Amino acid sequence: MAYQLQEINRRIRADVAEFLAECDANYAQRVSLAADKIIANLERSPIVLLSGPSGSGKTTTALKIAEELSRRGVNTHAVAMDNYFKTINRRTAPRTPEGDIDYESPLCLDMELLSDHFTALSKGGEIVVPKFEFARQMRNDTLGQPLRLRKNEIAIFEGIHALNDDIAGRHPEAAKLYISARSNVNEGSALRFKGTWMRLTRRAVRDYNFRGTGVAETLDMWANVRRGEKLYISPFKNRADVMFDSSLPYEVSVMKNYAVPILQSVPEDNERHDEMLALVDAFRWFEPIDPQLVAKNSLLREFIGGGSYTYH
Repeated sequence: MAYQLQEINRRIRADVAEFLAECDANYAQRVSLAADKIIANLERSPIVLLSGPSGSGKTTTALKIAEELSRRGVNTHAVAMDNYFKTINRRTAPRTPEGDIDYESPLCLDMELLSDHFTALSKGGEIVVPKFEFARQMRNDTLGQPLRLRKNEIAIFEGIHALNDDIAGRHPEAAKLYISARSNVNEGSALRFKGTWMRLTRRAVRDYNFRGTGVAETLDMWANVRRGEKLYISPFKNRADVMFDSSLPYEVSVMKNYAVPILQSVPEDNERHDEMLALVDAFRWFEPIDPQLVAKNSLLREFIGGGSYTYH
C-alpha cells in the first residue's frame, strides 16, 4: 500500500483537522478488527502475541487494543517482552558480525521462561512477570509483578520476537498480530518517502526526546536494527492472524517539525550522513502540520510526547 503525496497535501490545505480525524478513525478501525480476531480466539487461548520491528508503534497499539477489548467486556493485561531479557553475560552473549553484542538477537530472551508462563496462564495459574533493568543491563526478578488471568481476561505479550519459532511455534493456539509502518508515500509512480524512513524518524525523534540518545547514535544502531529485522522478525510475520499497518498519512508532515532539526545536526563525517541528507530533503515535499493539532491519543504521541498514555 502507498499513500499519494498530492492527496496528503491537498487534504492538509483543505481541512487539516478533518484529515487528522479521518486518519485516526481509519487506524481505530484496524484496532477494532484486531480485537475481533482476539475475541474469536479467546476460547482457544488467552494469550496474544504482538510483534513488529522497531518504531512500529507496538506499545500504543497494544494499549488501544486493550481499550477496545475492555469496551467489549474483556479485561486485558499488556506485558512487555523486554522484561524477559536475560541478564547480559558478555562472555556468552550473541555477537554481530562486527563483534558487538547483538541486542536484536532472540537469544537474549529467556524463551523457556516465556513458554512456561504462557502455559501457566492458559491453565489459570499465577506467574510473576520479571522486571529488566536496562540501566544495569540485568533482570531483577525481585521486582516482578504477579499475574493470573481470570475468565474473560487476556494477556498481550508485546515484543519484536513474539512470532519467533521458539515462542509462537510452541504456542500455535495464541492469537498473533504483526505490526509495522509499511506504507510508502509516492507522487504518481515516484517514491517520495519510504515506510522504513517513517520508522527511523519515529525512533530518532523518540530516542532524542525521551531516551537521551543523540540522532548520530541512533543512526549507528539502525544498521544492526535493520539487520535484526531481516534475520529475526520479518521471516516470522506470516505467522500472524492479523497484519497491521501502523503508518498514518499525516505523520511525515508532523514529524517534519521534529526530525529535520536533529537530522541536520548529524556531523558531516558520520558514515550515514549522505543518507540523512536524502531523508532531510524528502521532508520538503510535505506541507507541515502543527503538532498541537495531533490528538492526545494518537499513536504518533508515543514518539513526540504529550499524549494521554503512559509509557514505561
